[in-house]
Amino acid sequence: MAAPGTIQIFVPLKVRKKNGRPKILPPDDYLPSEDHTQDPHILRAIGRAWAWRRRMEAGEFGTVRDLAIAVNLAERHVSRQLRLAYLAPEVLKRLVFGREVSAVTVMQLSECAGLPWPDQAGVVFGARN
Repeated sequence: MAAPGTIQIFVPLKVRKKNGRPKILPPDDYLPSEDHTQDPHILRAIGRAWAWRRRMEAGEFGTVRDLAIAVNLAERHVSRQLRLAYLAPEVLKRLVFGREVSAVTVMQLSECAGLPWPDQAGVVFGARN
């Protein structure tokens, strides 16, 4: 029993093993909050694009085709994702550090990377500049 004046909180979680490691699973009826959560696919794609950019700038790969072969992905996909490394600093700051929710998908975000930097924030975040 708990000592007087203490509060016990029970959180209904399940622990399952996945790949030999314990993984905590939320309850079946749990719905994540939609408020101020960034799409993990966007964050992962931005991180991957920056890693690829660094590898190309370091001279590890001469062309996008060489990079695509090395990472075992289609050249078109790699070139589209690589554009995310050239987003405006303002957009990157709001997406990655501020975790602001974007109004676009990863595909639309990569297309937006070709726009001038002042125009990107309006497209990515909609009317919420």
